[in-house]
Amino acid sequence: MLFQSCKTGLLVGLKTTWTLGKIIFPVTLIVSVLQYTPVLPGLIKLLTPVMKLIGLSGDAAIPLVLGNMLNLYAGIGAILSLDFSVKEVFILAVMMSFSHNLFIESGVAMKAGVKLWIILVTRLGLAFVSATVINLVWQGGGEPAKYGFFEAQPDHAATGVGIFLEGLEKAGIGIFQLALIVIPLMVVIQILKDLRWLQKFSKIMAPVTRSLGMQENTSTTMAAGLIFGLAYGAGVMIQAVKEDGVSKKDITLAFIFLVACHAVVEDTLIFVPLGIPIWPLFVIRLGVAVLLTLTVGAVWKRSGLVKGKEVTYE
Repeated sequence: MLFQSCKTGLLVGLKTTWTLGKIIFPVTLIVSVLQYTPVLPGLIKLLTPVMKLIGLSGDAAIPLVLGNMLNLYAGIGAILSLDFSVKEVFILAVMMSFSHNLFIESGVAMKAGVKLWIILVTRLGLAFVSATVINLVWQGGGEPAKYGFFEAQPDHAATGVGIFLEGLEKAGIGIFQLALIVIPLMVVIQILKDLRWLQKFSKIMAPVTRSLGMQENTSTTMAAGLIFGLAYGAGVMIQAVKEDGVSKKDITLAFIFLVACHAVVEDTLIFVPLGIPIWPLFVIRLGVAVLLTLTVGAVWKRSGLVKGKEVTYE
């Protein structure tokens, strides 16, 4: 039984890695190359007036653009290479916590059956609303930020071929890291399913998911997203949606919660080198996720805009 569970989990993990890799590889390659073109500088120049509205300098557009187009690590690397105040760094951290790796994570959310406009409006809306509120409420934090022990890595590519090879390397490493996480994860999940442990876990989580307006079969999706994030947890989430018969309403609510608060441990701890308080960051993400999910669920329940039909896949 154990061998069969491992075999099934391995096949599911490979299939999931291939499915997500078709999204991650080209996006990473294209965006990596765009860093060396006028596209990103032009976008930064375009966003500078918006930055001023939320209490940030024009340079803050650089980590925001890189964080949203690539990932949190790219955004943090940009922050470490620039001079910001403590307040600016905290605002950037909150914004990138809500909105990062936008293309890839939006793609995997769509794979799970969530509409693109819901993901974009939620993530970008939370980022800019939270930045505005922090800028208005927090009157301190004007002192220069003192960063930790990480240093930004300079770009070394100087030729067209070098730029393309660097993009291939980043994309390849991204897929390799994905496989290292997804394949063992799917094997473990399959073993837990065959041992019926996930059913017990769903019952334990039932009060939590029900309190947020979802059925208990959404608990696996929620746990995967909270622990592993939207990109790395996507394999578990997509498989859970397929096998557990999660309704369109519930998977939409689950992703609304998760876009506000996913990979909550990793995505919080990686901001430690920036020298900002991380507990407020954690509380803001979790609190906003709960309030937003409850609000959207209540509105949909009253209006009847979202029906509980099943999500279908090609």
